[in-house]
Amino acid sequence: MSIRRALITGITGQDGSYLAELLLSKGYEVHGVIRRSSSFNTARIDHIYQDPHVPRARLRLHFGDMTDSNSLQDLMRKVRPHEVYNLASQSHVRVSFDMPIYTAEVDAIGALRLLDATRDFQQESGQQVRFYQASSSEQFGNNASKVQNELSPFRPRSPHAVAKVMAHNLAVNYREAYGMHISCGLCFNHESPRRGETFVTRKITRAVGRIKLGLQDKLYLGSLEPKRDWGYAGDYVKAMWTMLQMDKADDYVVATGKPSSVRDFAELAFGHVGLDYREYVEYDPRYLRPSEVNELCGDASKAKAKLGWEPTTNVEQLAKMMVDSDMELAQREKVLRDHGHKVLAQVGQHDHHSR
Repeated sequence: MSIRRALITGITGQDGSYLAELLLSKGYEVHGVIRRSSSFNTARIDHIYQDPHVPRARLRLHFGDMTDSNSLQDLMRKVRPHEVYNLASQSHVRVSFDMPIYTAEVDAIGALRLLDATRDFQQESGQQVRFYQASSSEQFGNNASKVQNELSPFRPRSPHAVAKVMAHNLAVNYREAYGMHISCGLCFNHESPRRGETFVTRKITRAVGRIKLGLQDKLYLGSLEPKRDWGYAGDYVKAMWTMLQMDKADDYVVATGKPSSVRDFAELAFGHVGLDYREYVEYDPRYLRPSEVNELCGDASKAKAKLGWEPTTNVEQLAKMMVDSDMELAQREKVLRDHGHKVLAQVGQHDHHSR
């Protein structure tokens, strides 16, 4: 059997890096789409990056953009993937209120561009392509039901969520209209040490490390009351891959089924290093969303029954994992700061004696 090729948009993100690791471990040839930038933005995949000059390198990166149809069509013809994972997104909910048009352009129209490029390649080549669309729990919004499953209605409450609803419905439509193998993962919040530092869980754990070591005094957050179903990103990419191994494409909720508030997460994170979050967390209204989703909790029983998937990491373990990682980061930061102060002091002392 020939080696399977996968194309991942958003490979430099949290999910993309974990998915790339998983696929490489399974023998895939992995192709990632990255945006052209004057600065390096590949930190999450540097540890698995392979020099393209090395014969048979199985991780290859290509410039492309979800706002550029031609680049996506060219990539499909060049890579000839068996599987496509669309993880690219402007995924920060609060930022989507500030940049609604860009968010819609990438999250919704970008998904349409990739779906169309995949359909065109499949028709031209006669090769079946299995497609994964990263849908989001934010699509459910303020749903009437306490727990959401695949049949729960969408009531999006942010430009990001609205765009994700459009992308999800387009994916379902392309599956039904053209017989394409397209699965959507309605993933509830999933975190890790690789989470971006502006997302609330990572913002908390990053602050815990810095406050513990005296590098920071306070942590400013919006409301502590919203509840989310937080899982581990490393678990969730396994569900994504498994969906594309099924004979029949379908949509699946991926979640732990156990909601926790932002307050709960802060208490767990600070408590892991012996601190009381109430002494350090301050309220700042600038982090409030114009319209908030109060609670999200997923029912992943379908994923368990059909995919054999279950989460392995609970929120307590997740918080500890993230804090431990950010403590190491803070320790390195402190060493550099302290060392830098010593160097500056030595330079200043030398200048004084010179005079």
